[in-house]
Amino acid sequence: MLVQTVGKVKSSMKFKCFARVWIPDAEEVWKSAELTKNYKHGDKLLHLTLEDGTNIEYNLDEKTKNLPHLRNPDILVGENDLTALSYLHEPAVLHNLKVRFTDSKLIYTYCGIVLVAINPYENLPIYGSDIINAYSGQNMGDMDPHIFAVAEEAYKQMARDERNQSIIVSGESGAGKTVSAKYAMRYFATVSGAATEANVEEKVLASNPIMEAIGNAKTTRNDNSSRFGKYIEIGFDKRYRIIGANMRTYLLEKSRVVFQADEERNYHIFYQLCASSHLPEFKNLKLGGADDFHCTNQGGSPVIDGVDDSKEMSTTRNAFSLLGINEQNQMGLFQVLAAILHLGNVEIKDRDSDSSAIPPNNRHLQVFCELMGVTYQDMSHWLCHKKLKTAQETYIKPIPRMQASNARDALAKHIYAKVFSWIVDHVNQSLRASVKQHSFIGVLDIYGFETFEVNSFEQFCINYANEKLQQQFNMHVFKLEQEEYLKEQIPWTLIDFYDNQPCINLIEAKMGVLDLLDEECKMPKGSDDSWAQKLYNTHLKTCTLFEKPRMSNKAFIIQHFADKVEYQCEGFLEKNKDTVNEEQINVLKASKVRVPFRNSLAMLMETLNATTPHYVRCIKPNDLKFPFTFDPKRAVQQLRACGVLETIRISAAGFPSRWTYQEFFSRYRVLMKQKDVLSDRRLTCRNVLEKLVQDQDKYQFGKTKIFFRAGQVAYLEKLRADKLRQACVRIQKTIRCWLVRKKYLRKKHAAMTIQRYTRGHQARCLVKFMRRTRAAIVIQKFQRMYVQRKLYRQKQAAALVMQTILRAYMARQKYQGLLRNHKAVFIQKHVRGWLARQRYKRSLRAIVYLQCCIRRMKAKKELKKLKIEARSVEHFKKLNVGMENKIMQLQRKIDEQTKDNRLISERLNGLETSHALESEKLKIEVSKLKGIEEEAKNNANRVTSLLEELERLRKDLTTTQKEKKTIEDWATKYRDEMEQMVAELKEENGLLKTEKNDLNRMIKEQSQQMTEKMARALAEETHQLESDLNEERSRYQNLLTEHLRLEERYDDLKEEITLSNVPKAGHRRTDSTHSSNGSECTYNSEFAESEESSRHGEVSGDVTRGMDTSLTLKLQKRVTELEQEKSSLRNELENREEQFQRARAREHRKSRGAELEYESLKRQELDSENKKLKHDLTAMRQSLLGNAGAEAGAPGSAPYKVLVDQLNTLCEELEVRKEEVLILRSQLVSQKEAMQHKETMTEPLHYAEDVHNMKDSGAITQAYLSLKETNRSPTADFHRLNEDGELWLVYEGLKETNRLLEGQMQQQRRSYDNDVEVLRGELQSLKEENNRQQQLLAQNLQLPPEARIEASLQHEITRLTNENLEMLRTEDPTEYRTAKLNILRRMVDLMEQLEKQDKTIRKLKKQLKVFSKKIGEMGAGQGESVSPGQMVEETVRPVNIPRREKDFQGMLEYKQEDELKLVKNLILELKPRGVAVNLIPGLPAYILFMCLRHADYVNDDQKVRTLLTSTINSIKKILKKRGDDFETVSFWLSNTCRFLHCLKQYSGDESFMKHNTPKQNEHCLSNFDLAEYRQVLSDLAIQIYQQLIKCMENILQPMIVSGMLEHETIQGVSGVKPTGLRKRTSSIADEGTYTLESILRQLSAFHSTMCQHGTDPELIKQVVKQQFYIIGAVTLNNLLLRKDMCSWSKGMQIRYNVSQLEEWLRDKSLMMCGAKETLEPLIQAAQLLQVKKKTDEDAEAICSLCNCLSTAQIVKVLNLYTPVNEFEERVSVAFIRTIQTRLRDRCETPQLLMDTKVIYPVTFPFNPSSLALESIQIPGSLNLGFLTRV
Repeated sequence: MLVQTVGKVKSSMKFKCFARVWIPDAEEVWKSAELTKNYKHGDKLLHLTLEDGTNIEYNLDEKTKNLPHLRNPDILVGENDLTALSYLHEPAVLHNLKVRFTDSKLIYTYCGIVLVAINPYENLPIYGSDIINAYSGQNMGDMDPHIFAVAEEAYKQMARDERNQSIIVSGESGAGKTVSAKYAMRYFATVSGAATEANVEEKVLASNPIMEAIGNAKTTRNDNSSRFGKYIEIGFDKRYRIIGANMRTYLLEKSRVVFQADEERNYHIFYQLCASSHLPEFKNLKLGGADDFHCTNQGGSPVIDGVDDSKEMSTTRNAFSLLGINEQNQMGLFQVLAAILHLGNVEIKDRDSDSSAIPPNNRHLQVFCELMGVTYQDMSHWLCHKKLKTAQETYIKPIPRMQASNARDALAKHIYAKVFSWIVDHVNQSLRASVKQHSFIGVLDIYGFETFEVNSFEQFCINYANEKLQQQFNMHVFKLEQEEYLKEQIPWTLIDFYDNQPCINLIEAKMGVLDLLDEECKMPKGSDDSWAQKLYNTHLKTCTLFEKPRMSNKAFIIQHFADKVEYQCEGFLEKNKDTVNEEQINVLKASKVRVPFRNSLAMLMETLNATTPHYVRCIKPNDLKFPFTFDPKRAVQQLRACGVLETIRISAAGFPSRWTYQEFFSRYRVLMKQKDVLSDRRLTCRNVLEKLVQDQDKYQFGKTKIFFRAGQVAYLEKLRADKLRQACVRIQKTIRCWLVRKKYLRKKHAAMTIQRYTRGHQARCLVKFMRRTRAAIVIQKFQRMYVQRKLYRQKQAAALVMQTILRAYMARQKYQGLLRNHKAVFIQKHVRGWLARQRYKRSLRAIVYLQCCIRRMKAKKELKKLKIEARSVEHFKKLNVGMENKIMQLQRKIDEQTKDNRLISERLNGLETSHALESEKLKIEVSKLKGIEEEAKNNANRVTSLLEELERLRKDLTTTQKEKKTIEDWATKYRDEMEQMVAELKEENGLLKTEKNDLNRMIKEQSQQMTEKMARALAEETHQLESDLNEERSRYQNLLTEHLRLEERYDDLKEEITLSNVPKAGHRRTDSTHSSNGSECTYNSEFAESEESSRHGEVSGDVTRGMDTSLTLKLQKRVTELEQEKSSLRNELENREEQFQRARAREHRKSRGAELEYESLKRQELDSENKKLKHDLTAMRQSLLGNAGAEAGAPGSAPYKVLVDQLNTLCEELEVRKEEVLILRSQLVSQKEAMQHKETMTEPLHYAEDVHNMKDSGAITQAYLSLKETNRSPTADFHRLNEDGELWLVYEGLKETNRLLEGQMQQQRRSYDNDVEVLRGELQSLKEENNRQQQLLAQNLQLPPEARIEASLQHEITRLTNENLEMLRTEDPTEYRTAKLNILRRMVDLMEQLEKQDKTIRKLKKQLKVFSKKIGEMGAGQGESVSPGQMVEETVRPVNIPRREKDFQGMLEYKQEDELKLVKNLILELKPRGVAVNLIPGLPAYILFMCLRHADYVNDDQKVRTLLTSTINSIKKILKKRGDDFETVSFWLSNTCRFLHCLKQYSGDESFMKHNTPKQNEHCLSNFDLAEYRQVLSDLAIQIYQQLIKCMENILQPMIVSGMLEHETIQGVSGVKPTGLRKRTSSIADEGTYTLESILRQLSAFHSTMCQHGTDPELIKQVVKQQFYIIGAVTLNNLLLRKDMCSWSKGMQIRYNVSQLEEWLRDKSLMMCGAKETLEPLIQAAQLLQVKKKTDEDAEAICSLCNCLSTAQIVKVLNLYTPVNEFEERVSVAFIRTIQTRLRDRCETPQLLMDTKVIYPVTFPFNPSSLALESIQIPGSLNLGFLTRV
C-alpha cells in the first residue's frame, strides 16, 4: 500500500495547471481537456476546460481514484509508430490514428510489429511501380508505414534468415483486407520476378479477379467483401524468384447462394453472368437480368455504383484463360452456375400438409436439367420426395413444401461449393511450381471478428478462428518483447497479458460447444433447443466466459477477447449437418462443416507457427463509406477486436520508449552542460539521466539502448521545451534591447537630418516666392498686351470676313440670274427645233406610206396584167410558132424604148437636184429672218426683266442690311464663345499632352514587353526543340540499352546451355556488331548475304536479330549514299543535255537502238534491285516475328516497335522505287522525242558504256532516284490511288501521250533548225578539238620527259582509235557500237593496270630513296675512321640504324595472326589501375587507329573489318566481365570516344578537318569510308556511358539518403524524435554511416578518375549532371516517403547540403553543366519546409516558389510536415486545401515520386586531338613488340 501511495503522489505531480488530459465521452469516446487548477492528492474532482472553452468538473471514481489519461506533447502526435508515444493508452492511440488519417491523409501506421491500415474509401496514388521501387531494398523503419514495407521486410527476412514468412491480414468486412493482400502479392511479383518464362507472377495476380468473382459479394459494410478465408503460399526458388503459388480456402459462406439480406448481393459471378447474357456464347444459358432470378434479387441491390459487371466478366474470363482454363471448361463452368440460378427459380407448391409437388413443365427446371444433363422427371420427383432405408426395406416418402425448398437450396449450395472447390483446384494446378520450392511467403486474408444483431453458425466459426489467431498473435508479441529485453540485458519482469486459452477451451475442448454440437447432430431427434439446454447445463455454472441471455432460452453468450457475442441457436444443427438428398446427387454424404473447418484451422495455425508472422490489421473508419471520415466509436471497437490495444498494453507494461545512446544525446544535448559531455556517450547519458530523473525504476540502461517507462519521454520533452523556452526568452531579451537601441539611434539621426533639410527647404521656398512674384508681373504685362492685340486682330478679321461674304453673295446672285436666262433661251431653242422636226418626220412618213400603198397597188395590177399577157403569149406560141420572130422584133423595140426612158429619167434627176439646191438656199434665208425676229422679241423681254431685277435687288439690299446687323450680333457672341473654347482647348491640350506622354510610356513598355515575350517565346521554342531532340536521343539510347540487355541475356543463356551440356543444332551466335560491320563489299553482295541468311530457318534467334540490325543499318547507309550521289547525277544529266544541243540530227536513227537498250537495262536493274530490297525487308520482318518469344523482341515492346518503324520506312522507300520506274519511262520517252536532233554520233556508245559501268555499283538506282527527286512532287502519292496502281498508269499514259503530241508539233520546227544546228555543232566541235589540243600541249610541256612521251603516245592512240571507229561507224553502226564498247573496256583495264604500275613504281622509288639514304649514312660513318683503301678490304659489321622520326607516317603494321594478341594485350588484359595509369590518355585508341590506318593504306578490307570487329567485341567482353568497376568502365568510355574522334578527324570529311594540321590531313584514310563503323562505335559509347551511370548509381545509392537526409552536417540544428519499435537499420544491424563528406569524396574520386583517363570535358559535364539528378531524385523521393524528415530543421539541413554540392561544382568549374538545375526540385522542397504556412499570402508565395514540384508533391510535403520542437506549428488542413485549389489548373502528371531510372540522352561532341600520330611512343609494358612502326 505504501508503494502504491507513493506512486500516486508522484503521478499527481504531473497533474498541474495547464496539463492536458483525456476524459471519456459518449459521442467521441474520448475528449481532450486542460486542467485549470492543480490537482492535489486526495482531491475528488478535477477542474477542466474543454477545447471548445466549456468549464467542467470531472469527478474521480470513488473506488479506484484513477486519474484520467494524460495527453502526449503535440510534437509526438502523428507519429509513424504508436509505440513512439510517451503515454501509451487507448485515447492516445485513437487520437494519433485520427490525426494521421484525417489531417495528414496517411492510412498506414505502425503499432509495434503490427501495421494498422485504415480504409480511405478512395483511390490513392501510392501503389504504383515507382513506390514499389522506392520501398524495394529499404529497411522497414527507414520509410513511412506502408503495406509495401511489410512485404519488403518479409521478403528480406526470407532471403536473409532462410525462414518462411507469413503476412496475416485481418479486419472487419469492408476494412480493406483483400486489397491489402492483393498489394502485398503485387509487391512480391514486382520485386522478385519469375524464374520461368511462364510469367508466374502474372498468374498469381490473375487469380485475384477469379477468386473475387466466385468468393466476394456486396454486404451492408463492403461492396467487395470476401465471404471466405484464403491463405496463399507464394513459392520462391533459391534465387528468390517466384516459381509458383498455392491457395487454401476456409469456410465459404454457402448460405449466401440462396439467401441475401437487404442491400446485399449474391456472389459477383452470378451478376456478371446476367450482365453478359446478351453475348452469343451465352444464349443457350437462357439467362436474363439479375432481377429475374430469386438467387440474385433478394437483397434489392443488384447494381454496385461504379462497377460494370459486363466488363468484370471480361476480366474474369481473361484471368481464366491466363491460368490455363480453356474455353470449353469455362463454358461448362458457366453452365453449372447458370443452372444454380435456374434451380433457385424452381417453384415448389403444397399438395397437402405432408407432401409437395412441382408444377408440370416448369421452365426453369427444364433449363436446369438441360444444362446439367439430367432428366426432368427424376429431378422433379426427388426434389419433392426422399428415400428412407431400414434394415429390411426402403421407403419413398413425400416431403412438405418447406423441407423440399430446403432440399432444393441445399442442392444449390452443394453444387456451388463443388464448383468453388473445382476452381480453386484448377487455380492451384495452374500456379503449381514446376521446380522444387525453396521457400515461401504466405498471405492470409482472413475474416475479422464479427458481431451483428443476429449472430449464427457462420459468426461462431469466424470468431473461433480469430480467437486462435489472437492467441498466436499475443504469444508472438510477448516473445518479441522478451527477446528484446534479453538482447539488451534488461532485468526481465513477467508481463501480465490477456490469455484467451479459456475461451478456446470453452469452444474446442471435450464437452465444449463444438463437442456438444457434434453429439446433438448424431441424435435421431436432436434439435437446436435440446442442444441449448445441454450448453446451459454444462457451462453456465462452471465457466465465467459462458452466459445465458435473460429473455431467451435459444441463445447463449460467449465472452471473446474482443467483446461479448450473443449467438442464436436456431440453425446450428442444420448448418453443421449440411445434408444433401442422396438421390439428388447419387451420394449420401452427411458433410459436417465443423470437422473439416477445425482440421483446416489446425493446419493453418501449424503453418503460421512454423513461419515468421507479419501482421496487418485493417480498420474500417466509418459505416457510410465516406472518404477520409473517421468515426471514433467504430474505430475503437475494431482496435479492441484486432489486438492493437493489447499490443499497446503489453508494450506499456514494460519499457515502451527506447532510444539509442546517440539518439538520446542528440535530442537532449540541450539539457546538458559542457562539463557533462564526455567522450563516452553511454556514460554521459547515464550521468544526465541520474540528474534529470530521480526514480531509477523509470528507465533502464541496455547494451545499445536506453529503455523508458511510459510517460518519461513526455517528461524529458517538457524539460527540453522549458530549457529551450528559457533560452528563447534570453535571446529575445537581448535581441529586443539591441533592436530598440538601434531604433532610437536611427530616430535621432533621422530627426537631425529632418531639421537640416527643413530649414534648407524653408530658405529655398522664400527665394522661390520672390522669384515667382517678379516673374508674375512680367508675365501679366506681356499677357495683357497679347490679349489686346489678339482682340484687335479678331475684330479686323471678322470685318474682312463679313465684307467678303457679302460681296461674294451679291456677285453670285447676279451670275445666277444671267445663267438662268441663258439656259432658258437655249432650252426653248432646242425644244422648238425638236417639235418642228417631229412634225416634219410624221408628214414624211405619211407621204412615204401613201406612195408605197399606191405603188404597190399599181405593181399588183401590172403584175396581173403581165401574167395574163404571158399566158396569152404562150398560147399564141403554141398556136403560132411563126410569131416568134415578130416577138423578138418587139422585144428589141422594147429594149430601145427602155434605153430612151433611162436617158430621160437621168435628165429628170439632174433637174430635181438643181431644184433641191435652190429650195435649200431659200430655207436658209427664211431661218435667218426668223432669228432676227426672235432676237427683237428677246430684247423687249430683257428690258422688262431688268426692271424686275432692279426692284428685287432693292429688296435684297434691305434684307442684307438686316442680316448684317444679325451677323454682327452673332460675331460678338461667337467671339465670346471662341474665347471660352480657346481656354477649354488649352486645358484639353494639356490633358492630351499628359495622355500622350502616358501613351508613349505605355508603348515603350509594351514594346519592351513584346521584346521580352518574343525572347521568352524563342527561348521556349528552343527549349522545346532541345527537349524533342533529347527525347529522340533518349528513345534511341533506350533501344540500344534494350539491345545490349538482349545480347547479355543471350550470352547468359548460351553459358547455361554450355554448362548443362544440352546441344542445340544450328545455334551459332553471330555478334551484332560483326553482322552489322561484316564487310565493306558492294550493295548487291550485302543484300545477297542477308537474303541467304534469311533463308536458313535453323539459325538461332540472336543471329537473326543481329542480321536484322545489320540489314537495317546497311539499308539506311545505302539510302544516304543514294541521296548524296543524286546531285552528281543531276550535274551529269545537265552535261548530257548540253552535249545533246551539240548533236547532229542525222545520227538520230543510228543511236535509237542504243538508247532503247540503255532504257531497258536501267529498268531491269531497277526491278532487280527493288525485288532484292523488298525480299530482304520481308525476311527481316519475318525474322522479327519469329523471335516473338523473347522478352525485348516481342511484338509491342519498345525495341520491336522502333525496328518495325524503321523497316516500314525502308519498305516505303522500296515502293517509291517502283514509282520511279514509271516516272522514268515517261521522262525518257519525252526526252527521246524532244532531243532527237541533239544527239552526237558517239552518244549511243557512251550510253552503253555507262550502262555497263553502272551495273556493279548500283549507280542505275541512283540515276533513277535523281530523276525522281527532280521531277516528282514531294507531296503527291498518286501510285496509291488504288490497289493496283491502274489510275497512276493511266495518268502516266496520258502524260506520255501529251509529250508525244508536243514532240510531233515541235518536230516540224526542229527540221528547219537542223541545218543551223549541224553547222553550229561542227564549229563547236572544232573549237573543242582546238582547245583540247592546246591543253594537251600545255600539260605535256609541264610533264617530265618520260611522262611527256607516255602522254603523247596515249593521246595518239586515242586519236587513232577514234578515227578507226569513225571509219567503222560510217560502214556498219552495229559493229561500230560493239567495237567501241570493247575498245573502251580494254582502255579502262589498261588504265587500271597502268595506275597499279605507277603505284608500284612510286613505292619502289620511295624504298630506293630510303635505302640510298641508309647507304649514304653507312658510308659517311665509315669514311670518318678509315682510309679509302681500308674500306674496300675490311669487313663491315652490320649496324641497326633506327629510322628518323620524320620518316614515320603514324601507322603501325602487324601480321594477321597477331591480331588476337593485339586485342588481348591492349584491351582484355589491360588494367586501368595498373599500367594504364601512366599512359597517355587515350593511348589504346591511338594505337588501334594507327593499326587501322596501315590496313587502310595497304587497301586490306578484310584486315580493317576483322580489326574493328575484334576491337568492339573485346570492349564489350571486358565491360561484361568488369562492368561493375568504375575505373574500367570510365577508361574504356574515354578510349572509345577517342577512337571515334580519330575516325572522324582522319576520315577526310572537310567538316572534321578544320582543326587539323597539314601533317594530320596527310594521315587521313584514303581507301575506306568507315561512316557505318562510326555509328556502331557511337552506339557502343552510348552503352558504355549507360553502364558508367549504372555503376555510379550503385556506388552512390547507399550514400545518398544517409548523407543528404539523415546525417547532421550542422550539429545541433535538428534533434531526433523517438522512433518507436521500428528503429532504423532494424533489418541490417551494422550498415555503416555515410556523411555528406562521403558523397563529396566519392564525386571527387569519380571526377579525378575521368580526368585522368582523358574523358572529354563535355562528356564529364553530362556525367556530373546525371550524378546530381540521381542525388536529387533519391533524396526527394525519400523525403516524400518519410514523415520524420519533413521538418523545418531538416529543410535547413538539406539546403546546407545542397550548398556544399554547389560549392563542389564551383571548385570543379562545372556550374554551367546543368547539374545545379537538377537539384531544383529538392531545393524547392527544402524551402517549402521552411517557409511560413498560414495565410493566403503564404499560399500564393508557395505556389509561385515551387514551380518545379508537382501538386501531389507539394501537398504530400505539407501533409508530412512534422514539428520537431514545440515552437513549430502543424500545417492546417484548410491551408492545404487552399494550396490544392490554387494549383488545380496546373497541367502536370499525377506522379508522386521522381523517376530515378531516368538517364539523360548523351551526346559526343567532336573533340579533335592535337597529338601527332608520328610522335606517339609505345611503352614496353604493353607487350606490343610485334607492332612495326611504318
